Amino acid sequence: MAHFYLRDELSGAEVGSAVSVSGAEARHAVSVSRLGVGDRISVGDGAGLVVDGVVVAAAPTEFVITVESLTRFPAATPAIWLAQALAKGDRDEQAVQQATELGVDGVIPWAAQRSIVKWEGNKVAKGVQRWEAIVREATKQSIRPWIPEVADLASGAVLAKLAAETRMIVLDPGAETSLSDLEPDGRDIVLVVGPEGGVSPAELSRLAAAGASVWNLGPNVLRTSTAGPAAIAVLNTRLGRW
Repeated sequence: MAHFYLRDELSGAEVGSAVSVSGAEARHAVSVSRLGVGDRISVGDGAGLVVDGVVVAAAPTEFVITVESLTRFPAATPAIWLAQALAKGDRDEQAVQQATELGVDGVIPWAAQRSIVKWEGNKVAKGVQRWEAIVREATKQSIRPWIPEVADLASGAVLAKLAAETRMIVLDPGAETSLSDLEPDGRDIVLVVGPEGGVSPAELSRLAAAGASVWNLGPNVLRTSTAGPAAIAVLNTRLGRW
């Protein structure tokens, strides 16, 4: 398996220079993944820059590589964002993890009307931090040069505003148009997925009035944990990413 690690700052890296990674990232690499001198790895900054090189030093708190090559990956356009409703049983977290692996550019935690799980008070910051940790680990697992952004907790009003600024796609099993028929128009996409009970009629009406369109993913009704990732796979094909 290829080794890929993240370091927040790589702006000074160049071919022949030394790049060190420390802290929890290094501890996991050396102690758990058994990274050692001579291993060839990649290190990214999560913002499009990836350096490749060979490990020249490895200790429990830090490892160092000598950079052999450097690549800058542009951000994908148009961007795909997932507005994922909060859901019970960690299904929202599963959706975020899989969406990251499939190439989503950002995720928005959404407090939908039918969401059983509630983020209130201190839970809001903790929830966002949890999602940030999930996208970071999924980014490393899938060897992605860009870490998806995690937005603040959004209300229906926030999504309605986004619907006027982006191409918002609301998934609903009762929609007449299949997402596989979507034609790209260059606008950034916000994909909206409801909780276990789906997007409420009031929410559908509000988002549609703000400019969103409603699409289905075929005849089957998917769980909230799988609907978003499945839709991202379809969009990857329609947008020419795959």
